[in-house]
Amino acid sequence: MSKGKFALGALLGAAAGIVAGMLTAPKSGKETRADLRVRAGELKNEAAKRAEDLKEKGEKTYGDVRKQADTLIDGTKKTVEDYRDRADRAIKSARAELKDKSKDDTENL
Repeated sequence: MSKGKFALGALLGAAAGIVAGMLTAPKSGKETRADLRVRAGELKNEAAKRAEDLKEKGEKTYGDVRKQADTLIDGTKKTVEDYRDRADRAIKSARAELKDKSKDDTENL
């Protein structure tokens, strides 16, 4: 995020410097306004291009993070299912052992 803030600050600083330079240049008002229009158009195009680049990077990052999250969720689901199966097997085994022990205890009486 700090790179984006730095780039925006640099862009705004450059624009302010250009405007200040043009306003103090020894040109007529008509020439200065024409130069400002041209430079404003250039800056607008540059800003639009940078915005599009940032949008593309953001979409790519979102896609990558989403893919990683889906992978993590799938892995977690499989782990939970595995532990659930293990617990079910342990419960069945414990019940079977209790039945067998109960049978043995009643037979020994």
